[in-house]
Order: sequence, then C-alpha cells, then structure tokens
Amino acid sequence: MTERAQANPGRRTVLGAGAAVLGAAALGLPGTADAAERSGGHGGDHGSRLDLPVPTVIGHRGTSGYRPEHTLGSYQLALDMGAHIIEQDLVPTKDGHLVCRHENDITATTDVSAHPEFAGRRTTKKVDGVSLTGWFTEDFTLAELKTLRAKERIPGNRQKNTLYDGRWEVPTFEEVLQWADREGRRRGKQIWLYVETKHPTYFRGLGLGLEEPLAKLLRRYNRHRTQSPLILQSFEPSSIQRLSKLVASPSVVLLSGAGSRPWDFVATGDPRTVDDLVAPAGLKWIASFAQGIGPTLDLIIPKDASGRLTTPTSLVQDAHAEGLILHPYTMRNENSFLPADFRRGTDPNAYGDAFGAFRTYFATGIDGIFSDNPDTALLAAEDFTKN
Repeated sequence: MTERAQANPGRRTVLGAGAAVLGAAALGLPGTADAAERSGGHGGDHGSRLDLPVPTVIGHRGTSGYRPEHTLGSYQLALDMGAHIIEQDLVPTKDGHLVCRHENDITATTDVSAHPEFAGRRTTKKVDGVSLTGWFTEDFTLAELKTLRAKERIPGNRQKNTLYDGRWEVPTFEEVLQWADREGRRRGKQIWLYVETKHPTYFRGLGLGLEEPLAKLLRRYNRHRTQSPLILQSFEPSSIQRLSKLVASPSVVLLSGAGSRPWDFVATGDPRTVDDLVAPAGLKWIASFAQGIGPTLDLIIPKDASGRLTTPTSLVQDAHAEGLILHPYTMRNENSFLPADFRRGTDPNAYGDAFGAFRTYFATGIDGIFSDNPDTALLAAEDFTKN
C-alpha cells in the first residue's frame, strides 16, 4: 500500500480494544473489524470501536483562530464549522473543580488583572521547571473564578478576536460535558471531545490530582467507555497510564520538540527524551497503554534554520507499524505560525498559504491534525481526499 493510499482511506478506525488491534484497523487492513469486535477494551468493554473521518480535524481549544480560546463560544463555533473533535485543556481550581484553560496561569486569558480584589493573588511560581509570574487557577475557588471573563490570549496576532473579550466565562469541564450532551441531542449525533490533562505531576504535588476527578466526570456522563466519543491526551505518559486504569476511553500521548523530556520523566529521573519515545522501542512502549501519539508537526517534518520544511521523518510509518494513530499539532493560518515555505507577503498576521501547508502535512499519512482554524482544515481535508 502506498503512503498516499494509507493517508486517504476515508475513515480510519480508532479502537479502545488495544493498540495491536487498533493498528491493523487504522491502516485499513482486511479482517480486523471482526477481531476488534471480539476484543475486550482495557476497561472490560467488548465489541466497541470508534470511527473518525481521515484526516480528522480537531478544533484546537475550540476555534482559537476566531474566538478567545477555551470558551463555550469557541467550542460552539468549532462545532458549527464541522470540526470532528473539539479540544479542552483541564486545570483545577483551589476547591478541586476542573476548568478549561490552556494553562493554570490565567493572566493572559482572563481579565483577572482588572479585578482589584484579586491583586494580592498575583504571585511567582515554578511550573514544570519554568518560573511564571501571574494569577493561577489553583489559587481561586470556582466561585471566584466565575467572576472573571475570558479574553483573547494573543491580541497582537488576533486583534479581531478582542471583539469578544469579556463575553464568556471560564467554563468548567462539567459544563462542557453538559453542552456536548445538549448539542448531541439537538443534532442527533455524538459530539466528540479531546481532553488534555495539563501539568498533572505539578498538580498532584499540590494535592489536586487531575485524573481521579476527570475519571469521575467521565463516568457520570458516560464517556468512560472504549466507544465513547472522547479521546484523552497528556504530555505526561504517566497521566495516561493512570487514566487507563480508571477509564477505558482511547488515549494519546502528546510529544513536544526533539530532545525535550516529559515533566513526569524529569520528576522521576527517567532519562528518556522525546527522541527516545519516537524511536521504534519508545513507540512500542507507548502502544502498550495508549492508542496514539500527538507529536509536534516538527517531529513529522523538521524545519531548517530558515524555517522551511525539510525531509519528512519516518515517524508516521513507525507509529503506524506499532498500531498508533497520529494527531500532530498545531496548524494556524497566520504567516507567523506557518513554515516559511507557505508564508505570503510581509505581514506576520496575514494569512499565508495554509492550504499548501495542510496538503504537505496530510501527504505524510497523518491521521488528523489540530487546527486553530477548523474551517480551513476541513476544506483542506476535503481537497486532499478528493485527489
């Protein structure tokens, strides 16, 4: 089978019935659907599989190219645009509620600095080895956090998004689950969610472990099974391992840049780096407890010193050989975020040739992609599957 054929089967099966079965089905090999139906998931479910279009378009933090990220407005627009999955990042409040923020530092994504009653909460912390000064979710109760309003994180790049500053609250994950259920009933189909645990080792050290309350919510809203329309993700493999013992939902290990180390590896003295994890032995280890990987796009096609794309690595083929799906991150339409090959003009905030970049990444055989602009990604995916 050619790489092009692998990249374009129409739908690729994501299974919660074990990575070995997943891999065969994901590559479109014959006779695997029946095997998947007979296989039990790691949560004890049988006969379950989840089908997603390929390439899968994941609404990154909702539609963060058009609305302030991680708001119900951003999620709703992603759904209305047709994104196949909508992403949430989870961090805890002081009283243990899970809320949707990309980071626990809410300085740039809320109007907290404009609240004089919280001026004394500004502090400096070290999160995963990085010193940060600002306001942090773990220092606020949910009731306090609900007095804040979300705003655009990068107004210099996305000035138009500032129109919506102050319009939406910081949502709890439970509110998102309720929203997804309502929309599912209204539309007559399941709404897919892609859920990341942020800084799980850091929060566990504060007595605010993420996995147990997350699993409790997933069970409450019946999204804990192998066939549930939800994928779990984390940059810390141990968080995915912990979750796999609590729920049967499919899961993905996120991978940062080459040479970096997951923070749980740093904390426990594990010497492995991302380079080790993308090697065949590392991918085989990931496949023993997860169903996919979410690598940075540079691990798929590295860039040279000028920011231009070079030769694709073997990661797609190597991951597929271990039965893993690949959902790399993140495509954005603006010149400043695109490879130099696809920038147009001199305005860093103007749109470049995003369609050309999508086409290049899809041609590597990836199973899907995170995008701030799901409408662009969907059109690009449609173009790709037609050719």
